[in-house]
Amino acid sequence: MARHNRSGDGVDQREHAYQVDYQPDWLRKLKVTRKLRSGRQSTKTLFRNPCDHREADTGERVRTAVRCPEQNVDFEVSVRDPHRAVRAITITYELPRPQEPTGRTARGRRRKAEQIVFTFEDGLKPPVGSR
Repeated sequence: MARHNRSGDGVDQREHAYQVDYQPDWLRKLKVTRKLRSGRQSTKTLFRNPCDHREADTGERVRTAVRCPEQNVDFEVSVRDPHRAVRAITITYELPRPQEPTGRTARGRRRKAEQIVFTFEDGLKPPVGSR
């Protein structure tokens, strides 16, 4: 039987603090990908499960929640996985950029919403003593 969710935290490329509620027998790490102000793309491990193996088999449902009050990010992902075959989940979260009163940049272009990509990865070793 799978265990109850645990909580962890992490910091992204822009030093925003996140809280992660995760299933300890499924999530190995959570990565965050975003464009930097320079225009480059950056991927950073936001959270890594402190356990290197499962203590129990995973349940039929994979659930993880992510919160960052500073950026107004708050979502939960839940996937039904009866065959326990899901190895990664990718979520693209659209975060509106602060706008000037007109909703346009200084050059008159409309501001685009920023997208943050969260990648949830499995890969924990099986429980000790199992095959």
